[in-house]
Amino acid sequence: MPRNIRIYSGTANRPLSEAIAKYLGTPLGNANICHFPDGETFAQFEENIRRQDIFIIQPTCAPANENLMELLIMIDAAKRASAARITAVLPFFGYARQDRKDRPRVPITAKLVANLLTTAGADRIITMDLHSQQIQGFFDIPVDHLYAAPVLVPYIKEQFDKDMVVVAPDSGSVKMAMAYSDMLEAGFAVVAKRRIDGQSVESSHLVGEVEGRTCIITDDMTSTAGTLTAAAAQLKKMGSGDIYALVSHCLINDKGREILKNSPIKQLFTTDGVPIDDDCGGKIKVLSVAQMLGEAIRRIHIGESVSSLFKIKKH
Repeated sequence: MPRNIRIYSGTANRPLSEAIAKYLGTPLGNANICHFPDGETFAQFEENIRRQDIFIIQPTCAPANENLMELLIMIDAAKRASAARITAVLPFFGYARQDRKDRPRVPITAKLVANLLTTAGADRIITMDLHSQQIQGFFDIPVDHLYAAPVLVPYIKEQFDKDMVVVAPDSGSVKMAMAYSDMLEAGFAVVAKRRIDGQSVESSHLVGEVEGRTCIITDDMTSTAGTLTAAAAQLKKMGSGDIYALVSHCLINDKGREILKNSPIKQLFTTDGVPIDDDCGGKIKVLSVAQMLGEAIRRIHIGESVSSLFKIKKH
């Protein structure tokens, strides 16, 4: 790699940052990130970054507010240290679910976060599997939107035969599920969902043929596993075979782990875009996106196209 690139990590997912730096063959830069007694975040780059191409890796997962603020402070510090270009690498873009005004007197927080990142001094964004494509339009700076599919699909193909059904657990995930269905050369089904409140959902009926077939429920993220397990229960009622789940971002909390453990889902496939502290006794299978993100960083730094990263490798 050319010498004028520097890779820095926030505290949200340092193992992923280390894996990316290893792929690039460059050490992580030294940054001092600490907190004052009242909780304020402090960040300082411990080496000269003047006229350097800076990449700051920080998913804004839980605790979302703290990780987002830390990223903003690091970007501001880099801008004031005269970095040539600052790219914020968000393997997971928090607040993405608040992307539209669907009720009276609510914010569009995804747009607010986009404004904050730009105002702080980011020149470019790299992210992965946004909750909705429209969020790219919230930015007035370039956004490289990557997908977890090139990592997840080859693994799924190795594990299962072609008699699979990809299932959308609600109407919002239909487009994503159809894309996975095409890539896996599998069937397609949709489960209708009714959200009861912020933490619980109810699945009502199923469209598609699943009897006796392996089902893979796909979604972009999960935190309580409610949508996934409700869909799994509906699939079982319809006589499906083994049930698996596939999500790009596993934000699962303690309640979600208990729900997942007691659900019909045999295994959940996800990425290391956010840290996974507990794999639920092997029920969560984590695949690394470090090489894909590292290659995107390399290509952006030297001015190459990243579009080939969207292609699925055939075995």
